[in-house]
Amino acid sequence: MYSKVSLIALAVVVPATASPIVGELGTRISFQKRNALSNSDGMFDHAKAIQQVVRDHNKHRANLRNLEQNAGRDAFNEGAEVRPLMAYPAHALERRQSEALTDEAHDEYWAGNITVGTSAQNFFVDFDTGSSDLWFPSINCTQSACANKHKYNARVSSTSKHTNSNFTLHYGDGSAVSGPVWTDTVNIAGLSVHDQAFSAVTNLSDSFGPQANDGILGLAYQSLSDIRMPPFVNTAKAQGAIKQAEFGFKIAQSGSELYIGGTDASQYSGDIEYHNVVGSTGYWQIGSGKLTIGSTTISSDIKTIIDSGTTIVYGPPDMVAKLYQNIPGAAVYDENSGFYSFPCNNVPSNIAFSWGGKQWTISPQNFNRGRVDKQHCIGAIAAQNLGLGNNVWLVGDSFMKNVYSAFSFEKNAVGFATLK
Repeated sequence: MYSKVSLIALAVVVPATASPIVGELGTRISFQKRNALSNSDGMFDHAKAIQQVVRDHNKHRANLRNLEQNAGRDAFNEGAEVRPLMAYPAHALERRQSEALTDEAHDEYWAGNITVGTSAQNFFVDFDTGSSDLWFPSINCTQSACANKHKYNARVSSTSKHTNSNFTLHYGDGSAVSGPVWTDTVNIAGLSVHDQAFSAVTNLSDSFGPQANDGILGLAYQSLSDIRMPPFVNTAKAQGAIKQAEFGFKIAQSGSELYIGGTDASQYSGDIEYHNVVGSTGYWQIGSGKLTIGSTTISSDIKTIIDSGTTIVYGPPDMVAKLYQNIPGAAVYDENSGFYSFPCNNVPSNIAFSWGGKQWTISPQNFNRGRVDKQHCIGAIAAQNLGLGNNVWLVGDSFMKNVYSAFSFEKNAVGFATLK
């Protein structure tokens, strides 16, 4: 049951489209913005970028393993495979381990505050549409990576319950994120659910130590879950805390927010253009996509997975090569990680995704991930086979920052609208 006081704190979703997502209860979560893949002087941080590629590769490797366990290989996209664990190159790992926590202030994730337990314990988590589990450190984590994190203490929460399950994610530095699974009350900006499953991890990969966030809150479908329990939004719907299992993202230089329970009509104009989720992969994956640069079609009939948990847009290496062949002066910068450079005085402004409706353009600011010297910059689209399937693109926030994004479990659809 939810008190009248808690309901008053929730916002009303105003219908905003001809076919709107309508939810009478919703709540806004403000994001803290940090810059991505570049230093404060605008220089491309190659070591940080390599780390993100490795993390993204291994995250989606773990997702595919979970999908295989939960739904079988029949749920895979055609051509999908669980690829080998990717390791951090020694030079990138050594550099990141030597930096202080404050140096990570320029990392880019979309993070906000949640509380867990009774009485409430505070955590700062990334909201990730590309995974499905909630995790953060336990007081039983004694590794140095946990030293500067908030830690969950089940013994001081009257609503905590231990389960017989465990959670594990492997990372490319040879370590893992792992620990027991608990259930407890979880509250996000006044939106409270009970018996939410999560892991209070006792082992934390060194790669997470320098990051400002404590953990991750996954927003994808349950079939990607290692915990094999409903994610937060689905729990909130099942308990009646929200009327619609839907959420919307505004990711921008300022005023970024996650809205749970519908969409925030104050953040976009016009109709939301919805596209059905295709396949049974557990991802927010939509089909019939096309990538263009100007009037040139780079790739068509593509599947796109919308993933707020990464900055980068990843595509099949041959198609990404074709894209950069259409950008004068572009060249391979790091073949292993898939990054390309191009002249900084010629940042393309006409690269767009479409799904049978409007063309949604990536702005020059969001395409440019930083300078490598006075003349050359790095593009946000990288060539990488993550094992997700034939002609499948993973689309991160370098695209999402150009649109308002809506995710509906009710409609089984992803939508985009023009930011106000």
